[in-house]
Amino acid sequence: MPLLNNSLYVATVLLLLVLFADWLGQRKYFHYLGASLVVILAAAILANVGLLPSSQNPPSLYDGVFNYIAPLAIFYLLLDVRLKDLKVAGLPMILLFLAGAVATCIGAVTGYLLLAPQQHGIEKAFAVAGMYTGTYTGGSANLNAVGLQYGVNKNGTLFAAINAADNILGTIWIMLTILLPSLLKRWLPRKNRKPEAAVQKEGQPQSTDSIRETISVNDVSWLLVLGLATILVANSVSAWVPQIPSILTLTTIALLLAQTSFVNRLKGAKVFGYFLVLLFLAVIGAFCDLHALVQSGSLALTLLAWIAIILLVHGLLLFTIGGLLKQDWDAISIASNANVGGTATAAVLATALGRSDLRLPGLLVGSVGNAIGTYLGIMIAELLK
Repeated sequence: MPLLNNSLYVATVLLLLVLFADWLGQRKYFHYLGASLVVILAAAILANVGLLPSSQNPPSLYDGVFNYIAPLAIFYLLLDVRLKDLKVAGLPMILLFLAGAVATCIGAVTGYLLLAPQQHGIEKAFAVAGMYTGTYTGGSANLNAVGLQYGVNKNGTLFAAINAADNILGTIWIMLTILLPSLLKRWLPRKNRKPEAAVQKEGQPQSTDSIRETISVNDVSWLLVLGLATILVANSVSAWVPQIPSILTLTTIALLLAQTSFVNRLKGAKVFGYFLVLLFLAVIGAFCDLHALVQSGSLALTLLAWIAIILLVHGLLLFTIGGLLKQDWDAISIASNANVGGTATAAVLATALGRSDLRLPGLLVGSVGNAIGTYLGIMIAELLK
């Protein structure tokens, strides 16, 4: 069996990447990058030199990470959330997120008009504009939904190139949302609206070194029971009532548990959550597959240019609007991440930036994006049709 198809090998490499990223993220010259950015970059490099599976040949282990590890990470991170956080950060985050969604629509149309992709071998370019509008409003589920609506998935080469370009530039944008706040805080200092004591010094990304805890077998057992049982309930509810996304059920249960004294006494949720976050980000990095784009030739260049325009317009408009409204850079970055990456990466970014008060708002607006992204995507596709 080829090494890349061996789940034990892939799991070992991913865990070594987590160790490496956590170690390097605490070193003097890499501190401001943080473990989150390091693990994405390292995984992307290994995937593109053939030492990790990429989006072209994803193993079932990657599905496990997306289906179980990411939800577990969000669950454990939410156990530290207090509902008062939402009162302080909720409305600004919603407004920033909606501004980002509008900016995405403008970017998709701008790219369509500038590049005329329908003249460069991209069939149903109007639908592709809708797909990218959907995915950069609330995550990749919307890309697939819009693609299915217009039958873009029936053109295998085009559909693969669309996804490959999205994986690469989407991952780069996620990395930028980790890096930009610390840079902007240096150039344009802005007071953060934190409802709690500072989690750490300003400008310092989160690391596991700052959340070490003494954990007992009892703590580990209860955390695993609660986490796995919550995913089971969330998936069951979603199966019974498809209109209710499993992430919303998981979020609701986690928030209810977070307000109880029993769960507050358990140690290790932060450590578990951050460890799983790094594992999830490693797989995100592995999906940054350059080989898939090379195989698509000139088609890929058009798609990359189009996405670059979308993200550039999105970023410039959102960060300008947020800056003029005196919003803190962390919140703006998390709102953008919720647009481009979706629910999971928004909550993950809040952790990477050390903003536990923004985990819940980021996750909630990400859920809104999942809900409205397909509608906005179809609206843009019909506008350009």
